[in-house]
Amino acid sequence: QVQLVESGGGLVKAGVSLRLSCVVSGRTVRSNFMAWFRQAPGKEREFVAVITWNGITYYSDSVKGRFTISRDVAKNEVYLQMNSLKSEDTAVYYCASHRDGTYYLEESYDYWGQGTQVTVLS
Repeated sequence: QVQLVESGGGLVKAGVSLRLSCVVSGRTVRSNFMAWFRQAPGKEREFVAVITWNGITYYSDSVKGRFTISRDVAKNEVYLQMNSLKSEDTAVYYCASHRDGTYYLEESYDYWGQGTQVTVLS
C-alpha cells in the first residue's frame, strides 16, 4: 500500500521560508517521479514542482527561483524548500507520486498525500 504523508506547513509572514516534507511508503522515490501540487481557496489544484527518477527538476513559473524540490533516497522522503514566500503562495500543498503521463498534469499521478496548509500573511 502506497502512502504519502506531508508535514511542515504553517502560518508565516511574507518573505520567510518554509520546508515541507513528504514521507513515502510503499513506493520508492528513487524510481518514481515525485511532485508537489497546491490548491488555493476557490482555485483548482496546480502543479508546483517535480523531481524525476534521475533527479531532474522542473518548476512552475510562479515558483521558479524561489522553491526547490529535493529528495532523500535513503529516507524515501521528498522535500519542498520554499523561500521568499508570498501571500499568493497560500494554499494546501500536496505531495504526489507519478503513474504515467505528462508530469505537470494532475491526472498523471495516482497517489496523493492528505495535504499540508501553508498560509502566508502579507
